[in-house]
Amino acid sequence: MKATNTAALAEAVLFRRVRKMLIRPEGVGMIGSTLNFDYEVRSADEVFADAPKLTIKGEMLDLARHIIDTKRGSFDPATYDDRYEEAVAELVKAKLADKTIKAPKDRTSVKVVDLMEALRQSAGATPPKGAAPRKKAG
Repeated sequence: MKATNTAALAEAVLFRRVRKMLIRPEGVGMIGSTLNFDYEVRSADEVFADAPKLTIKGEMLDLARHIIDTKRGSFDPATYDDRYEEAVAELVKAKLADKTIKAPKDRTSVKVVDLMEALRQSAGATPPKGAAPRKKAG
């Protein structure tokens, strides 16, 4: 395949469905990629049509840059833990041992916070919203 610069089309059962795949040479092996039908793919214009046009500037942009700079690093897949796979393995072990499996607790919704406002309040730049104004001494 590599010598003739060709790829192969195949079908495989993945996630209980027959999927079309493209198989191509890579190094000394081959890579398989799942393919989508045209009705499964949406254009970016369609997907983002309702997204607001925003321009981030000022301190929000500076904060975003700071966060990206402090979190930047290399990714080593060997150090990645697949918690989903671990949880499924634990469920299978419990099932094999005839243990009762408890349903997970519902997650409570969390109030969304304006990060910049919270930072200003923690720095004492502005009083918390709804707080009574301070009286002047005298």
